Amino acid sequence: MFPDLRVTTGIIGSVVCLLLYAAPILTFKRVIKKGSVEEYSCIPYILTLFSSLTYTWYGLPVVSSGWENLTLSGISSLGVLFESTFISIYIWFAPRGKKKLVMAMVSSIVIIFGMAVFFSSFSIHTHQMRKVFVGSIGLVASILMYGSPLVAVAPSCIGCLMGILQLVVYCMYNKCKESPKTNPDIEQADVVKVTTSQDDTKGQKPLSES
Repeated sequence: MFPDLRVTTGIIGSVVCLLLYAAPILTFKRVIKKGSVEEYSCIPYILTLFSSLTYTWYGLPVVSSGWENLTLSGISSLGVLFESTFISIYIWFAPRGKKKLVMAMVSSIVIIFGMAVFFSSFSIHTHQMRKVFVGSIGLVASILMYGSPLVAVAPSCIGCLMGILQLVVYCMYNKCKESPKTNPDIEQADVVKVTTSQDDTKGQKPLSES
């Protein structure tokens, strides 16, 4: 019973992963049709590529014991194929600035993956420790992959928070900024002085009449 359940669960998981990898097909169909990447970000596809590479390596006999994770390795290999195709299309239709950024990011994840492969192959000598090491990297890659769509939301959230902060500071500043208080005694004395000066002026006679 348990082996059958495990196989069934593995098949369902593989189908879900395949659909997840193939989901951006409609997006890139639109990109090809319009000849522009518009405002789409390539970060989710780059992180998905990194996750797929990591789990492909995890399923190979070098890390796992034999071919116990053959299904995982096969599905992840398809993910590498899909994401590589999507990233290539993105680079082809992206403006020059975005092309350089995407190529730099892809180069970075390839270098990190290469270092993980080298370290797990030559510095770790047991399958168990290799699985722990590569699996930990895969876990982090998966978290980043599923959280990557937030890249489109994070700037708006930060802008909203900054706007609220500005409103709070503005309200506090207005409360603290009060008009200077006037002394009624001083104002009354000034009025008396002005009135007296006017009366003196009226009481003086011109020199021609004296």
